[in-house]
Amino acid sequence: MYRVAKSFLKTDMECADAIQETILKAFQAIRSIKEPDYFKTWLIRILINVCQRMLKMNKQVIPMAELTERSYENKMQQGLELWEAVQSLEEELRIIVTLFYIEDVPLKDIALMLDVPEGTIKSRLYRAREKLVCFLSVKDERSVKYE
Repeated sequence: MYRVAKSFLKTDMECADAIQETILKAFQAIRSIKEPDYFKTWLIRILINVCQRMLKMNKQVIPMAELTERSYENKMQQGLELWEAVQSLEEELRIIVTLFYIEDVPLKDIALMLDVPEGTIKSRLYRAREKLVCFLSVKDERSVKYE
């Protein structure tokens, strides 16, 4: 859940808030789940909705504490080229990459979570892969020039 929340939100505190709210909502609505086999999909979908709502609410305000935490995170993640590449993707592609490669969610379930056709998920995943390859190859070229 943390990795999915982190693909939407920037700070650990926001991720923790989103996860906490997701667990509360899931607990309150646990009886409404129709297929227990899809519990994980259902829970992730609640998390996605919570994260999107938080993003809308916080779109205009950037607290000073968040700026310092971001710079700390950036220092910690220097050298993690793949992490940088994934973070450079647009939100819709970053979410799909995170769900598919990191959370190991099947394409069919991602399509259900995001409420888009499975073919759209496949094409977005293809586009994301192309952008990741491009980002990483440009990064490699820059590092070779500076060595």
